[in-house]
Amino acid sequence: MISPHLLNIGVHVGAGTIAMAIGFWLLAAAKGTPSHRKRGRLFAWFTLAVCASAVVGNAVFRFMPLFAVLTVLVLYQLLSGWRAVYTKAAGPNQVDAMLGAGAAWWAISLVPLVLTNSTRESAPVVVYATLAALFALIAYDALRWLFPRAWHATLWRYEHIYKLVASLFSMLSAAAGNLFPQGQPWSQLLPSALGIAAIAWFFWRESRRTIVGQMQVAVAEA
Repeated sequence: MISPHLLNIGVHVGAGTIAMAIGFWLLAAAKGTPSHRKRGRLFAWFTLAVCASAVVGNAVFRFMPLFAVLTVLVLYQLLSGWRAVYTKAAGPNQVDAMLGAGAAWWAISLVPLVLTNSTRESAPVVVYATLAALFALIAYDALRWLFPRAWHATLWRYEHIYKLVASLFSMLSAAAGNLFPQGQPWSQLLPSALGIAAIAWFFWRESRRTIVGQMQVAVAEA
């Protein structure tokens, strides 16, 4: 009979593998299409399964500081990145405020646990960098409430790109750290670096698309 721990690991690994496969397909495929939206929803559901099984693993079976922080980070990236698609130019609302407050509460709660267990299972530099990334994202989302309303019409696309791509590469970093523990911290830092490069490329492509669109409008109105 399969133990509950192994069953939870199986769900975590299986859902993570499927989520990453869908995620990389989404990176390569055309954006904004019905197919993109359909597979995006699948990516979200499988990523939620990854996070749920990670919560169970950390709470019930074995606490691992890095993966506890990654769970909160990936879940917050996923939900807030998905929210950006729905709020768009309207900017953040009460739901986003509750998400941010919840993420902040969990992040602050994890700090003492991370400080006392930072060398367990993972390199401290990776644990602290991941925690810093979580706090930085929460801080940015809090500052969004101060932005001029007109900014959100442009920023929501970049927020969607950053948060969803970051959630994908955060899962890849966690997987690489588990598969290649002898290669830490580089086995976890390399996927993060690749994720930053991918985000930078999509940011560049989005800014170029925006500039071209503005030029076409200007020509049409001339």
